[in-house]
Amino acid sequence: MTDMTSSNSMIKKQPMEEVINLSNYFKIINQFKWRIFFLATAVAILTLIIVKNITPTFQATSTLLIEADQAKAVSFEEVMGLDSNRKEYYLTQFEILKSNTIAAAVITQLNLQNEVEFQPQEAESVMDMLRETLPFLPTDVAEVLTAQEIEERKLRALIRQFSEQLTIQPIRKTQLVSISFDSQDPRLAAKIANAVGDVYIQQDLFDKTLVNESASGWLHSRLSDLRVTLDKSEAKLQAYSNKENLISQSGEGVSALISKELDQTSQQLTQARNEYNQLRSIVALVKEQGTKDVALLESMPEISSHPAIVSLRDNQIEVELKISDLSKVYGPKHPKFKSAQSEWNTVTKRMKSQILKIVSGLDKSLTTKKRNINALESDLASIKAKYHRVVSKENIYRKLQREVNTNRKIFDTFLSRSKETEVTSDFNSAVARFTDRAFAPERPIKPKKALIVLLVFVATFGLGIVAAFVFESLNDNFKSAKDIEDKLSFRMLGLLPLVELKKHQDLGLHHFFTDTGRRFAESVRTLRTSYILTHHEDDKVIAVTSSVPGEGKSTTSVNLAFSLGQMGNVLLIDGDMRKPSICKRFAIPNYHAGLSNMIAQTEVLDDCLYHDDQSNITVMPCGNLPNNPQELLASKHFEQLITQLKASYDYIIIDTPPVNAVSDALIIAKQADSLMYVVKSDDTRTGVVKNGVGRLVDANIKIAGIVLNKVDTRASSNSDYYYGYYSDKAYGSAVKTNTPASNDILTGKANPEDKLQLSS
Repeated sequence: MTDMTSSNSMIKKQPMEEVINLSNYFKIINQFKWRIFFLATAVAILTLIIVKNITPTFQATSTLLIEADQAKAVSFEEVMGLDSNRKEYYLTQFEILKSNTIAAAVITQLNLQNEVEFQPQEAESVMDMLRETLPFLPTDVAEVLTAQEIEERKLRALIRQFSEQLTIQPIRKTQLVSISFDSQDPRLAAKIANAVGDVYIQQDLFDKTLVNESASGWLHSRLSDLRVTLDKSEAKLQAYSNKENLISQSGEGVSALISKELDQTSQQLTQARNEYNQLRSIVALVKEQGTKDVALLESMPEISSHPAIVSLRDNQIEVELKISDLSKVYGPKHPKFKSAQSEWNTVTKRMKSQILKIVSGLDKSLTTKKRNINALESDLASIKAKYHRVVSKENIYRKLQREVNTNRKIFDTFLSRSKETEVTSDFNSAVARFTDRAFAPERPIKPKKALIVLLVFVATFGLGIVAAFVFESLNDNFKSAKDIEDKLSFRMLGLLPLVELKKHQDLGLHHFFTDTGRRFAESVRTLRTSYILTHHEDDKVIAVTSSVPGEGKSTTSVNLAFSLGQMGNVLLIDGDMRKPSICKRFAIPNYHAGLSNMIAQTEVLDDCLYHDDQSNITVMPCGNLPNNPQELLASKHFEQLITQLKASYDYIIIDTPPVNAVSDALIIAKQADSLMYVVKSDDTRTGVVKNGVGRLVDANIKIAGIVLNKVDTRASSNSDYYYGYYSDKAYGSAVKTNTPASNDILTGKANPEDKLQLSS
């Protein structure tokens, strides 16, 4: 048995985090599949009708090879401004092929203005049609055009249409470019594709010839002026050279001679100064030391390096060696030894005498070197002054020389270009050549009818699926038990299938007992079983309500009473004292006494009851409609009446008003053991149901569960637990549920194992 507190708290539970379930998406697609398919088929058929009326377009393509290295007699790219090795060169050629100049030439050459396809379409604008319909609208001032301006406008329109139909497409990693033209006439498309290439080649040849002629004329006119300028500059240079008596050595300039002389004099002066300084140091040392120390004087470099001293030193060494050799053979008194010793003394005296002579001549040498230095300094100053004058003249000379060289270079360049232009003026190679010419195509390129229809079908089908998902996401209704559990957090007691009726046909009172109502009756019995197995056997009073009118709560109450009536004594009470419907269903007169009379204690119980023979249940109508139904229901008499009736009946079913309309259902449910909440499938909004259930929860009403009414089981997918179970194939003539054994189980007289087996 479900506890009231736990069941009431279920509405406040937070739903678990949703997980993407692909089966839900397949379920939606399966539900809308035929509508999506028929929509896609209808749109595809309409598209097929439209594309069949579209005029086919043919495309012809020719291929050009743009020469990167064009044949030429003499190289003259600098005159033409060509550089075919650059990427920009090819991009430029592609743009030239698409230019208005080429288009206008092709239009004129092929007389395309006379072709039907290129005739201007006379179509009125929307504003023109509005002005005709509404004359009071302001009109534009008429523009007066000359005949030439009209022709120019027509030509621009032709060029615009021509360019839209022309396609220039370079072939990647090659020097090839394809020229394609779209036209309704295949022969015209081929003719234009070839004409574009021919005009492009002819235009390039014409431009080259024009450039050659223009360049040649300009070069000849400039050559005469450059020759005069060159002659003047050369004459001016020669006159200045003669005037200043300048001599220019080849590659060295005018100042080369004086510069060399200046360098030589500077070197001589430097050398003389070094020698003078050295000699002056020796003279000072000699004066300081005197002439007595001959050995010191001899050690001086200036003296020791003197040729006479060098010669005497060599003689002295020879004598010394001779004495050394004789001393080894003879004694000191030997005549040869004495002769050698005498020779040594003579050489030594001569060395001393020569050193003294050199020392005495140092002052004279010092004076001589000083005079030499003074003479060199004077010459150097003179040469410097002369050098400055020559350098000044050389600057002017070089300026004149540069002018001559520049004029000569320019003249030579123009002369060379002039000769090249003259030689190549009658030779021009084509910028491109055809590798493939265009032929009239046999099949149109558009419209590709089958592809268009297929794409439209697929796109519409996909759009239909998206629309189905959007519709389903916006559909805030209840369709299955999962919706009940996810959106309300309540269990679903059962569902009642939708009964198909003809127009203006109503569900009969005893449809539950007819052969055609077997499926409906079985769903009611399933609801009955679900309630009995989940509630205590003392829960006899069952209130039935809904959110708003029209959800089938009264039908549910009546048929639930029918199913419970097969097991025991059942009382059906019409608790709706505002818009009662039980009397009409059982054909009970409106004046029949009922619930209101019992609460008001104006009638006895037997007069307020009606017994239905076919269903074997007892019905208590609402009775006379009171002005204050809530006060009657809230009185103690109503509570006492329910207590009294529970002693006489096994089950009491109370049909209450909608909970969102009035508060009567809240008052009645207080006296009931449990309450069934009826929700109409695929109709009642979630917010409305949540509001009604919330009111019941706030009032601490024990909600037995939700009954999903009018469920279209045909639209159910295989994943729904009731799929197939409620189909007509599941019900045969042998189906019998109202057996004694089943009645024992449902009334609680069987053992728990039998109950478990039945619930399974």
